[in-house]
Amino acid sequence: MNHFGAIIIGDELLSGKRQDGHFHHVISMLTQRGLELKWCRIIGDDPALIVETLRQTLPKDDIVFCFGGIGATPDDYTRQCTAEAAGTSLYRHPEAVAEIEARFGTEAYPRRILMADLPQGSRIIPNPFNRVPGFSLGQHHFLPGFPQMAWPMMDWVLDTLYPEIRNQAPETEAIVTVLDAMESPLLDMMNEFVKLYPDVRFSSLPHLGENGERKVEFGLRGTRPRVALGTAYLKQEIGKLGLMLQDTAD
Repeated sequence: MNHFGAIIIGDELLSGKRQDGHFHHVISMLTQRGLELKWCRIIGDDPALIVETLRQTLPKDDIVFCFGGIGATPDDYTRQCTAEAAGTSLYRHPEAVAEIEARFGTEAYPRRILMADLPQGSRIIPNPFNRVPGFSLGQHHFLPGFPQMAWPMMDWVLDTLYPEIRNQAPETEAIVTVLDAMESPLLDMMNEFVKLYPDVRFSSLPHLGENGERKVEFGLRGTRPRVALGTAYLKQEIGKLGLMLQDTAD
């Protein structure tokens, strides 16, 4: 089982000046392939924080998409921070140089060419928008912050580097809603459920309505046979408690 993560970088996102679009699009792109996002971090343009984050994530086997900060302006730190986190240095990547020169010619110098300075050991990710590449280091894939560039590049990574990774997400989901209930009286039943169905991903979400109505929504995700058995078990146990329920399933 491969786990997917995302790191989204930008002070403008945390200040509210710009709305992030990457999070939902990453989920959509993975879902199309039968995959799912395991975790996501949104952090600011703070070099120390970027380095700390990458030092935590680079050694793992997770496949990670990192958005933003790979340009050449003073607030773009991702290339340098990645090198520091990996314990290496930047060097002028010849394939990145070729791409940038092919796009801009002599105008690549002296500034645009700085975006060809990548961490040692990097592999480039082609950019169909303007040919300024992103880069991969291990299982981390670094993309621009601009969606029109980043999203086709993420598609390329998934289809080119991981064509065999498909259909790992749970195949079905069921929702069981218990009406006029709180979580506490249902804890024993929930604990017994996770013992009996360890292969079914289980969640509990309480709701409080505007008029004080309470309900608890159970989510079950997994293979169809196991989710069906788990749903039947919950209905049976909820009935024994004398509670009302309604359920929906995908």
